[in-house]
Amino acid sequence: MNKILILLVATAFLLNGCMPGQDTDSGKVLARVHDQYLYERDLNKVIPMGANPADSLSISKSYIRNWIREKLVLHQAQENLPQEDMNFEKQIENYKNSLIIYQYETRLINKKLDTTISYQEVERYYENNKENFQLKENIVRINYVKLHVDSPYVKEFRELLQSNQVEDRDYLKEFSAKHANEYFLQNDAWLYFNDVVKEIPIKTYNQEAYLKSNRFVEIQDSAYNYLVKIRDFKIKDSISPLTFEEERIEDIIINKRKIKLIEDMRKEVYQRALDNSEFEIY
Repeated sequence: MNKILILLVATAFLLNGCMPGQDTDSGKVLARVHDQYLYERDLNKVIPMGANPADSLSISKSYIRNWIREKLVLHQAQENLPQEDMNFEKQIENYKNSLIIYQYETRLINKKLDTTISYQEVERYYENNKENFQLKENIVRINYVKLHVDSPYVKEFRELLQSNQVEDRDYLKEFSAKHANEYFLQNDAWLYFNDVVKEIPIKTYNQEAYLKSNRFVEIQDSAYNYLVKIRDFKIKDSISPLTFEEERIEDIIINKRKIKLIEDMRKEVYQRALDNSEFEIY
């Protein structure tokens, strides 16, 4: 701690009616609670490099006050708790052991885990576990464009969105980039319908009936026209499509591989120790 900061800390103690203690091998003593001491070197660890004197003083005063309060409460607890309530050696040992094992298993996973997943593996898992992929809400596949209310291109966008011609779909992307305020043209992407209605002012009290009876809708508010083609939909409680669950399935497969890798390691360690008589059961 530089001389300016030492002076500031000393000034802070003067203002609070007490002075730091004498120099020791550990540096200047800044505070004491019973037989516990706070040293200047302790403050060095909490004050950021390059802090200006005003900030350093504020941080120092706050840290010292908090240190005193904590030590006082700790002393109070130690004075009033029975000894058996303060014996944490077993818990500390268990926690330390858990941390060591966790660190080893993490390194093992980082080194040996195979993260390559084929589409066939994802598809196979989906087919074998379809009952676990039930939709919680409605999802849709849509194309839409958002135009200024006075846009002269509404008719052209309407025709392009409803066309099934490949050349029209390609041109739609180019045309949207030039003339639409916003657009979404990813044909294979599934979206939650609740997220869609946050972006497009669709008014409905029955989403299922709305989706079943509409394939193309035009909506207008005070500022924009919204042209929406509903390409496909799935109703909640039905089975979610594979393309919607692919990322989730990949995560499940990876997690299963992690578990198996750890289980195999533990079995191998046990078997090797058994073969080498490294443990006994009495």
